Amino acid sequence: MLVTRSYLDFEKPVAELESKLEELRTLASRDGAVSISEEVGRLEAKAASALSDIYATLTPWQKTQVARHPQRPHFIDYCAGLITEFTPLAGDRHYGEDQAIVAGFGRFEGRAVCVLGQEKGSTTESRLRHNFGMAKPEGYRKAVRLMEMADRFGLPVLAFVDTAGAFPGIEAEERGQAEAIARSTETCLGLGVPNVAVVIGEGGSGGAIALATANRVLMLEHAIYGVISPEGAASILWRDQGRAADAATAMKITAQDLLRLGIIDGIIPEATGGAHRGRDAAIANTGKAVAKALAEFDGLSPDEIRDRRAAKFLDIGRKL
Repeated sequence: MLVTRSYLDFEKPVAELESKLEELRTLASRDGAVSISEEVGRLEAKAASALSDIYATLTPWQKTQVARHPQRPHFIDYCAGLITEFTPLAGDRHYGEDQAIVAGFGRFEGRAVCVLGQEKGSTTESRLRHNFGMAKPEGYRKAVRLMEMADRFGLPVLAFVDTAGAFPGIEAEERGQAEAIARSTETCLGLGVPNVAVVIGEGGSGGAIALATANRVLMLEHAIYGVISPEGAASILWRDQGRAADAATAMKITAQDLLRLGIIDGIIPEATGGAHRGRDAAIANTGKAVAKALAEFDGLSPDEIRDRRAAKFLDIGRKL
């Protein structure tokens, strides 16, 4: 099925070139059309060059837009591409089920693992069902339940982070949102099995930290990770959401900034133009990075794994 590509504002030069390319390809496909392969090749090279130039100099705000791209691969795509025999489990055994966090058990490269992921949804129906990836307390309590189960059975935990933040609605506050996030973070820190977190899109505030307090934290090349959204920071600092671009720059939310500051442990490359232009490559690169991170903890005792995780986060505090 042909999928219409969605372009971001700063991609307009590429959009124009690729639109012309489509017109030429349509013309070339008609019976009796004159061969225009040279013109097509020239335009393809020009569009690729324009795309490469744009993505080589993205600003933090532009990276934020790429991280939020509606066609960017989501957790279910990574799960389908990397995890076999995936069996989802539902419910927190306290209140109910929250589909903003999809969790279960499966095999990663033949190894049994616990898998957690925030799912935003890709259609109107699925976005509503998954609440745009913004979990309520029962979502984090479900994550705690599965992480504790994984710890009992000695299974590594893989977390895929993609959320603007935990759900801020009144019902979430009534059911103990802050406590649920804190408990999930505490559970991550106490695991005697290795855990690896990958920020595949947005890593927003405590909603992300609840799953990303891991032995190894990785980020996709154009993902973002911060304590608040650029729009939220701008509204607080300048009372003007229009200054979100300034806030994004000041907050150091890009993978490149966070690696330099020692907040994350590695960057996973994306295709030129973002993960939505090279979904298979992004998923494959993520699998390689996760496998490498897990291998670092083979043969370590539960206490050594906990100590290394604690030292990692204490070191962040000491350096900053």
